[in-house]
Parts: sequence; structure tokens; C-alpha cells
Amino acid sequence: MDTIAGFFSFITTPVSWVIVQFHKLYGAIFGPDTGWAWGLSIVSLVILIRICLIPLFVKQIKATRAMQTLQPEMKKIQERYKSDKQRQSEEMMKLYKESGTNPLSSCLPILAQSPFFFALYHVLNGIASNKKVGVIDQQLLDSARDAHIFGAPLAVKFTDSADKVASLSASLTDVRVVTALMIILMSASQFFTQRQLMTKNVDTTVKTPFMQQQKMLMYVFPIMFAVFGINFPVGVLVYWLTTNVWTMGQQMYVIRQNPTPGSKAQAAYLERLQKHITASGKTRGRGQTRAVKAIVAKGRDRNEYERKFINGLNKAGFAAQADGTVIVSETVATTTEDGAPAAAPKRQQPKRQSKSKRQAGTAVSGAKADDASTDTVASGGADAKTSLTKSEEKPQNAPAKGKTAGGTKGGQPGQGTRSKAKSGQRKGQQRPKHPSKK
Repeated sequence: MDTIAGFFSFITTPVSWVIVQFHKLYGAIFGPDTGWAWGLSIVSLVILIRICLIPLFVKQIKATRAMQTLQPEMKKIQERYKSDKQRQSEEMMKLYKESGTNPLSSCLPILAQSPFFFALYHVLNGIASNKKVGVIDQQLLDSARDAHIFGAPLAVKFTDSADKVASLSASLTDVRVVTALMIILMSASQFFTQRQLMTKNVDTTVKTPFMQQQKMLMYVFPIMFAVFGINFPVGVLVYWLTTNVWTMGQQMYVIRQNPTPGSKAQAAYLERLQKHITASGKTRGRGQTRAVKAIVAKGRDRNEYERKFINGLNKAGFAAQADGTVIVSETVATTTEDGAPAAAPKRQQPKRQSKSKRQAGTAVSGAKADDASTDTVASGGADAKTSLTKSEEKPQNAPAKGKTAGGTKGGQPGQGTRSKAKSGQRKGQQRPKHPSKK
């Protein structure tokens, strides 16, 4: 470890200078020789480094998602060129080049902060050895050696002897307890971060070897931190615990606001977004607008959660636009986002009445009909008699026997047909019968 720290000694001076500047700030508040002043200086150094690494973290997210989408193609290449490793590597590099993906991009944040980690280790090791490092002079060196965090000096390790711990005015029990708790918290935060990534932010529709590798790393990384942690000084444990907590919080934010398509986190995000749009009638912020725009642009390539989101907006009377905005639709959509007809609303059948109610209703309607017929006969009796008399009269100009109603002999055309109409038949010209029925 000393050899590695010496290799990164070129950055030791900038790291020591940043720690000293933060120590001046917190020393004025808590006192220059307290563990709070030096501990918070290390925490502030971590936060400053992680803020500077946010662009690399964004690239890491994009690279990880690109690698997830390429996993099926990579599996095909591995199966096709199973016996030719050189051709397999060439096809892999070709696939990376065509998709613009770099496998090392997912490791950029870790690689970028490793120089700061080893430089800090070199500074703390110098404090433990009573050696000046960077801009830390003898006065600052004595102040750092006297600083304790919960009874443990910054420069001691879990494996240090009782004599060395006693030389720094500390108890071996306090050192072991503090360092053990920090190692446990450091490993637990790493495990939770990796588990959160695997259970919530992975596309569950694609089963690839990449997922198996991530599951393995979920258990390997915490064990590695626990093994190496016993050889880290307390100050380095503070640094590593802080960066793990930062990574966990940063990942929680990304999973909540920008989840991987097809993951459980996306399902929860779209459900929250749909409720917000239904309540307010619009998207809020550029993040939501960008998410809706991306879903609309996919068209028929949307996954299950995205189709459910679009259909939910349509049923609520909203329409998602290509620019990411949402407008109120004048009519509720009758088709789904795939163009298929939406399910028609079910007809409500009238409630079936009981037999007694139906009989009572029939009796009432029959009585009303009798009353109406009685009134009609009473009011128009004379007219009815006149019409009956006229219908019984024999027409004077009936056509001769054997002549048709429309013939030249006889009276008016059609008159005989009307006069011979039987009771109950329809008046007017009758439809001729089929020849076979004559």
C-alpha cells in the first residue's frame, strides 16, 4: 500500500492543501485540535471530490445502461465464435464501436477518485509516522495526531498494536470498536447500494449474464471492503464511509428520477407521474417533460410500463405530445396507443322486476288502454258508423269478370281490386303470387 501511495504522491500536495483549508474553517468553530475539525475536513474533501465527479457519474449511468442493452448481442457473438477467441474479441470491439459504448466508462468514477484515495492514505500515514506531508507542517502534524474521533486517533488501524495506540493517547478497545463499526457500516452501505441497483433499476425483461455478474459483485464487494478495511487508518475509513454513503444517496436519487427502462423503478416512477399529470393537468420540470417526450418517441417499441402509462393518460382524458407536454383531450380516446380499439363500456341491464310487480304493471297498463279506447269510441262514434256504412256499400262501376283491375274495360283502374279486398288484408295493390303457388 505504501508503494501505491508513493506512486500517487504527485497529488498529495493538492489533497493536503484542501484538507488544511477545511481545517481552518472547522477549527474556528470546533477548535483546531478536535476530532470534529479534522473529521469534517475529510468529509468535506469527499463531498468536493464527488461533486467534481458528477459528470463522470452521469457517463457511468449511460455506459451501464448501454451495456445492458448490448447484452443480448454480446451473448450471440459469444455463442457464434465460441471456439475462436480472437474473432470473438474483434466482433466485440466492433459492436462497441458501432454502438458508441465503452466498457470502461462504468468504472470511471472509481478510477477517477482512486488517486485522491491513495493520496489521503499517504497523508494520514505520514501523520501516524510523524512525517511532514505536502503542506502539513509540524504544528498541523501535532494537531492531527492529537485529534480523536470517538476516542480513536485518525492515523491508527484496527491491526495496530497496543503500544502504538497508547503512544497516541488512546485505548486499544476504543480503536477496535470504532474501526469495526466503521468497517461494518462501510460494507453494509456498499451491499445496500449494489442490491438497490439489482432489485429496482435493472430491466427485468432481459435475462443476461451481466445480471449474474452484478449479483456476484453484490456479495464480493462488501467482503473486500471488510478485508481491506482492517488495514485502513481511521481517517481513510471516514473517507471511504462518506463516499459510500454519497454513492448510495446519489444512486437513490437517480433511480427515483431517471430509472432504467423496463425496471421496477420505472413502473413506480410512471405511476407517480401519471397521478401528478391527472391531478395538475401538466408535467412539472424538464425531467418529467423529457421522460414523456422519450416515451412518445418510442411509438410501438414501448415496454409494458410505458404502454400502461400512455393508456392511463388517454383514459383520464389527456394526450401526450411529441414535445413532452400534455394537453387535455376533448374526447376520451376510443383507441389504445397501439391503434387497437379500446374496450367499449359495458351496457347496464335493467333490474329485473319481481312477478308480482310485473302483473301489477300489466293490469295498470291494460286499464289505461281500456279507458283510452272508450274515450275514442265515445268521441268518434258517428264517424265510425259512417265509415262502416261506406265500406259495406257495393261499388257501382265494378270491372267485368275476368278483367284485371288495370284493364281497358270496366271502370277506373284499381277500383275493383279495392272493392274485393278481403277483411284483414292490406289495402292497395297486392304483390303478385309466385307462379308455382297459383
